[in-house]
Amino acid sequence: MTRRTFLAAGAAALSAGAAHSAEQKSLQVRLGHGPNDRLLMIHADDIGMSHSVNAASIRAMTEGVVSSGSVMVPCPWFPEIAKWQREHPDADLGLHLTLTSEWSLYRWRPVAPPDRVKGLLDSEGFMWRQVEDVVRHARPEEIEIEIRAQIARARQFGMKPTHVDSHMGTLFAHPPFFEVYTRVAQEVGLLPMLMEPSPETLDSARSVGVDYAPLAARLKGQGFTLLSRLSTGLSGDTLEKRRAVFQEFARGLKPGVTELIVHLASDDEEIRHITGNWRNRYNELVLFTDPATRAFLDAEGIKRVGYRELAKLWKPA
Repeated sequence: MTRRTFLAAGAAALSAGAAHSAEQKSLQVRLGHGPNDRLLMIHADDIGMSHSVNAASIRAMTEGVVSSGSVMVPCPWFPEIAKWQREHPDADLGLHLTLTSEWSLYRWRPVAPPDRVKGLLDSEGFMWRQVEDVVRHARPEEIEIEIRAQIARARQFGMKPTHVDSHMGTLFAHPPFFEVYTRVAQEVGLLPMLMEPSPETLDSARSVGVDYAPLAARLKGQGFTLLSRLSTGLSGDTLEKRRAVFQEFARGLKPGVTELIVHLASDDEEIRHITGNWRNRYNELVLFTDPATRAFLDAEGIKRVGYRELAKLWKPA
């Protein structure tokens, strides 16, 4: 199963609960916009993974159109981005709760003591590379211990996260993990990334045998703030192809709040040693710091939004 499938399964968790009442305002209206307004959140993943990713993400948030991002606490360059947020407290950064370590030679371990999260460790003592291995080996209690440890570490370093989401969709891959994700987020007062259902996400959930109906009813009743739509990334192996795909995507936006996940990196030796797809990350940095991209969004009447605004609508029970 792919990350897109895992995220889709998570979205389907919210479909079987009681429907919103007809008079409930749409998310964009609750945010102070018109009922037909199209709001876009361009969201940087994997911050904290490396210095290259940190530098690119900071640049895209301060010079470009990226409005928010999420940070991987177990990674080696987490202290750098935590320091930057302490110095820039208005930065819209959440936590990219991390339970996998996917690269070939660039690895990380859990934040929690290893003897308390043995199911998260592979034979080399790092987190598993694949989501399927986490599902196969880790117990929900270990998942909870680790994500609480990551949240505590972020706050220990002076971060004030606006939200939480899930690296590689691991917390959406297994119903007990999703239960932990939503419950812990509510208990610590951090908005969890959640989505409204769609026919596509419902089909994906059914294909992997996911039944989130009991949980969905409770989440709806608790008033969680749900994104209208989520796109997990752009395609295209050149800058111009990605630009064209992005513009087509943006023109097709419907009223509501859509999140687009992007992956950014500088063009340097560090990122080239970590991943073979570094150029795609660099192309996204160029695209989302290009003044032409901002002008395009303005011309299309697309408004930008971040998790800080969404989090203000949600009051944990």
